Amino acid sequence: MAFSTQSKLGDLLENAETAAILEKHMPGISTHPQIGMGKGFPLAVVANFSGGLITPEMLEAVDAEFAALG
Repeated sequence: MAFSTQSKLGDLLENAETAAILEKHMPGISTHPQIGMGKGFPLAVVANFSGGLITPEMLEAVDAEFAALG
């Protein structure tokens, strides 16, 4: 399965490799108090509602690392 910022946040957090990438670029994302509300949405959509906590630069960085997973 190929992952991207269009993947659901819940799927990204359930996969050890992609969860580690998220934590690297967005420290604390997996334990954020409101994370449960965003798990059913693509990461890119969650970013729109993050109040600037997830920046376009962060999305680009994680997307590049996801692509490198093959």
